This record gives sequence, C-alpha cells and structure tokens, in this order.
Amino acid sequence: MSKNKMWLISHKFLFCLFLMTSTLLILSRLLTLRSTGGPYSLDSITFSSSNILTMAETENLDSSCYTNNQILKVFMYDLPPQFHFGLLGWKGAGPTVWPDIRSQQVPEYAGGLNLQHSIEYWLTLDLLNSEFSKNLSGRTAIRVHNSSEADVIFVPFFASISYNRYSKVKTRGSKKSINDLLQENLVSFLSAQEEWKKSGGKDHIVVAHHPNSLLYARMKLWPAIYILADFGRYPPTVANVEKDVIAPYKHLITSYVDDKSDFDSRKTLLHFQGSIYRKDGGIIRQELYYMLKNEKDVHFSFGSIQGDGISTASKGMHSSKFCLNIAGDTPSSNRLFDAIASHCVPVIISDDIELPFEDIINYSEFCIFVPSSDAVREDFLINLIRNISKEKWTRMWEKLKEVEHFFEFHYPSQENDAVQMIWRAILRKVPSIDRKIHKLGRFSRGVVSGESGLRSVSVPRNFW
Repeated sequence: MSKNKMWLISHKFLFCLFLMTSTLLILSRLLTLRSTGGPYSLDSITFSSSNILTMAETENLDSSCYTNNQILKVFMYDLPPQFHFGLLGWKGAGPTVWPDIRSQQVPEYAGGLNLQHSIEYWLTLDLLNSEFSKNLSGRTAIRVHNSSEADVIFVPFFASISYNRYSKVKTRGSKKSINDLLQENLVSFLSAQEEWKKSGGKDHIVVAHHPNSLLYARMKLWPAIYILADFGRYPPTVANVEKDVIAPYKHLITSYVDDKSDFDSRKTLLHFQGSIYRKDGGIIRQELYYMLKNEKDVHFSFGSIQGDGISTASKGMHSSKFCLNIAGDTPSSNRLFDAIASHCVPVIISDDIELPFEDIINYSEFCIFVPSSDAVREDFLINLIRNISKEKWTRMWEKLKEVEHFFEFHYPSQENDAVQMIWRAILRKVPSIDRKIHKLGRFSRGVVSGESGLRSVSVPRNFW
C-alpha cells in the first residue's frame, strides 16, 4: 500500500475518532444537566425563553392590553395658569395654580374647531381628578408629587389653544406673540429643572396636537415624548412612531347613539364634506372632487362648521355607508373620527397617515385603505366601493360600534376611553424610556453645577 493511501486512512481514522469523542462529551454534558435539574438545566432555559416570548406577545397583541391593571405614575409640573387653564380665561384666587375641580368648577375648553385638538386639556383634568378619586377601576394614570417615584413627567402646556388663540396676539411693547413668549418661557423653565437634566427630557410628555403648535419649542424639546395628531410637519429625527404617541382628534359631529340603521337604510354610498382646495398632499381632494361630483349616490361638497355645518355633516355621515378621509395639508384630519362616531365606514386615502393605538387596534377590520395612486385612477375608487358586499360592510359597521369608545373623550374619564388609551400608549413606552435613560447614565459623573439642560439639545442628524 502506498504512503499516500496510508496517510489518507490514518487521517480519516483520526477525524472519526475526534467526532465520536466530541459527540460523547456533548451527550454526557446534557445528561448531567438534565439529571441535576439545577438552574442551568436545558428544560429551565427553554421554559424561560418561552415565558419571555409569551409576555411580549401578551403585552403587544392580547386584548388584555385594554383592561390591564398596571398604573402609570405621573409627575406633573405646577406651571403657572398662563400655560394652561389661564389660556381658557380661568383666573384662580390668589396663588392658586389649578382650578378646584372637586367643586365642579371645571373651566370649559374653547368651542368650534378648537375642540378637535384639546388633548392636553383632557389629560390634565384626568391627572387632577386622580388625586381625589377613590375608585381606581379603569384608571391607567395617577398623579404623584415626588418626581423620583414617577414613570414619566407631564408638561401641562396647552400648546394647541395657545397657537389658535395667541399666535397673532402680541403684548404691549413686544414684537413676539404671546404664543412664542410662552414657548420661550417653557423652554427656560424646563432647562432649569433637575428632572429634565437627569433624563435629558426623555421621560417628559409634551402635547402638541395641533400641527402648527409648539413651532418654536419643538426643535428644542425633541428628546421628550410628543403627543401628536401626525408627523406631517416634523422631521423624522424629531418625531416618529417609535418615540412618540399619536392621539385621536376629538370628533366634532354628534355621536350616533342607539344606531339602528343598516346597509339599506343608509342611502348615500360615499360622503365627503369639508375643504376641497388644499395644498401639499391635499391636492388629491380636488382631483377626487372632479371625478366623483356627478355620481348620483355620492355626496362630495364643500363644508365648514359655520352656521349649521356640524349638524349638516352629522346627518350626512349618519345616513352614509362610507365616508372619505382624504389627506389635507397634513396626513390626518378629524374626519376619520367623525366617521367612526357616525358608524360610517372610513375610506382612508392618505399614504403617510399614522393612526392612534395601531399597535393594538387593527384598523383594517373597520376601514378601507386606498393608495393615493390608485384613488386617482379613472373609476377605480367608485368601482371599489360599489363592489363591497352588504355582508362585508355590515361586519365593518358592527366593528365600528365596538371600537368607538376608544376614541371618545370624557371628564371624568371612563374605562377604555381615549384618555385612558393615550395613557396606556405612554405606559407601553416606559420600558423604552427607561432603557434610554439607563444608557444615558453609563458614563455619567453627575450633573455639572450650573449646566443648562438644553444647551446641547439640537436637531439630531440620526436620532434613531
């Protein structure tokens, strides 16, 4: 036998011997682990991984998200009234910061279109109410007065009404509007707070639901969690779905109480009433208007809240099968939530829209989504709607009645209403907030005396 063949046989023999030895060692180790049943056994490791997966699925997908009993602890700054209820005309007696809501002296929010962006008002009232409410059933958030005990820090600035009422009103001798001055003062206040310095603002909650609110401060407060209507006027590095919370508008039309309508009794196939000529992404409204205005069972017209506009819109939506929600100057509009309150199946044509609570609500069960590029194709939209069966529409109509309470604002807040849903959306952000703060403190040597909490805060190049 040649030397080459002998070497090959010897090589194969050694490889087989090594393989057999390694296999026996591995089997021996596994048998030892199983027999000891200690904390590092294979069964124990597998069970732990399974638990983690189950917990994650339960947290994000299970319907128990709506009814969990975990409480969000919220520290709320005692800002002067000019930042919140003072903007609504409320004046406290003496140094009082907050209205005495126990005596039913709850200041009313401004009416009309102002109401649709009133989110901070309802959240603030809910925190104030939590201080003397004995029944925690259905409640997600409570106010705490020690910030070290809090999960998040709430900033009670009524940014939307500040923009709507005071963005063009100037104080005597000043070139800046009251709205701009309030934002400047807010930034100065927050930068001086130990709570902001400690977290870099990452655990702060700032509500700016009106797309034009907080125009000055948004670029300085971006580490905070923003509660917004959409991201249409924010750079993705400043506001995004991972960091922030999308909240519903407060609908303006009348809720359809005791709805006994059905597919056949709703005579209008498709309904839209609102501003038709818009800029930016809203140009599509004009195109759809000219495509649909002559369809006999379609109502597509200009409308506003002036006069009996809300009453007219309510009647129209209550008697329609489908209601158009088309992008305007920004991706979202109150029309979607008017449609939900009317049990009129929403037809959403807005490619960049983000929806409230979409991590636990499947909007496809009660909404029709149409890409803008398809919607403007000749006859595409009307044919799509006409071909939806009575059975499918009825299923979606029934689902609308099941989910509508998630989008209703109340004071006092009710279980699973919009206020509680927003708090829960924030609660689901807490682990992420804690992770960011813990990472921030890796190399921390403490806050330098006199350091400004917002000195280094600028728009990040790549925040995420």
